[in-house]
Amino acid sequence: MTDQAPPVDEMFYEHLAQDALRGVIRSALERAAGPGGIPGAHHFYITFKTRAPGVSTPPDILAKYPDEMTIVLQHQYWDLHVEQDRFSVMLKFGGMPKVLAMPYSAVTRFYDPSVQFLLQFDEPEILEAEIAPLSPPARDPAASTPPSPSGDDDAPKVVSLDQFRKK
Repeated sequence: MTDQAPPVDEMFYEHLAQDALRGVIRSALERAAGPGGIPGAHHFYITFKTRAPGVSTPPDILAKYPDEMTIVLQHQYWDLHVEQDRFSVMLKFGGMPKVLAMPYSAVTRFYDPSVQFLLQFDEPEILEAEIAPLSPPARDPAASTPPSPSGDDDAPKVVSLDQFRKK
């Protein structure tokens, strides 16, 4: 028996793969921002963390969606600007135009129901640590520290896409 440590992924392949998949979102949005708009019956549901670093949302929208929000890009969107690491778009909420801007790293889900195409992203630990708090944490000195979960967080995570497929 040998006591070898498991190999360490110094290439960070999981992170590289997620960045590459976020490039698919950028390419789809670039097509949508072009002169023809979104082609055919395609449309996008984009879910993102509203308090992730780099996200810009109006205060009333942030109050209504303090953690996560899904926007739909189909017929009524304006001023879609796509950059290398972020995008912005104007949508109407209650008839009022509002501009939302976010980095691709804030996106947790991209779904095109017209072709049943789904990209779902793990929320990087760094993203969770950097999310702006909703309010300052209240400290109760009498409260005990909850025990840490005893799960294997380093295990690979498998996501089933069956729930999103046509039956």
